[in-house]
Amino acid sequence: MKQVICIHWGTKYGPRYINRLYGMVARNITPPFRFVCFCDDPAGIREEVETRPLPQIDYEIPKTKTGIWPKSRLWGPRLADMSGPVLFLDLDLVITGSLDPFFDYGDPEDVILSRNPSNPLERLGQTSVFRFPVGKLEPLQAKFRVDPLGVAETYRYEQRFVTRNAPGGVKLFPRGWVIHFRRDCRRTTPLNYFLPPKLPAQARIVIFPGHLTPEDAIAGRYGPKRAESAGGHLRLLFDGSRRKGGPITHLRHFIRPAPWVAEHWRE
Repeated sequence: MKQVICIHWGTKYGPRYINRLYGMVARNITPPFRFVCFCDDPAGIREEVETRPLPQIDYEIPKTKTGIWPKSRLWGPRLADMSGPVLFLDLDLVITGSLDPFFDYGDPEDVILSRNPSNPLERLGQTSVFRFPVGKLEPLQAKFRVDPLGVAETYRYEQRFVTRNAPGGVKLFPRGWVIHFRRDCRRTTPLNYFLPPKLPAQARIVIFPGHLTPEDAIAGRYGPKRAESAGGHLRLLFDGSRRKGGPITHLRHFIRPAPWVAEHWRE
């Protein structure tokens, strides 16, 4: 039984993202499988998704500018009635290929993260997509519980905390399975004004760290409140009050619509 999990709290994404994630998983996995969403409100979530309450914790989630520390709820000794390896997926990613290899790779007892391309000089994993046996990360939760804010300020991102402290160390999924939309798909300037973002052939999952979302990629805008046409974007180059960053940065921050994102990101 392949087990896929996600977590949702608050109102940033809502059931629409959960339902689309389930649809993508179901189209790209060989049954049997379970899809479990740990959430604070199951309203609006499609019936095929098993919803469970957020795992209880006895510490306060630190409020920081960086890092998604509510994910630490998943590090406890139990996750509902689940046991063995689970594959965690962020809500705002796009699945473009088979997920089966993510369950076959390595040993069932391994903690395996996707690769983080943001820090090439640091062996750093990315927890947008990662697999772990239920309960194995309990020592991380115990360490985090002692001083949540101190840990968050020291490591900045929970993926760095997991990478450096997971019992037995971590492995990384093969390069190219999980790709970064901004770094691996968008075109370099000036091609970004003429060609849509590309989808590398080996990609199975596309992640969207930062401010870009699948909806932005479909619309062809570089984040909320950005111009959706090349002409509109170029006109802002001469408006310092509305332009974000310097001229070179502004020229880079444009994308054309990516039809392949719409093709995959659906229920």
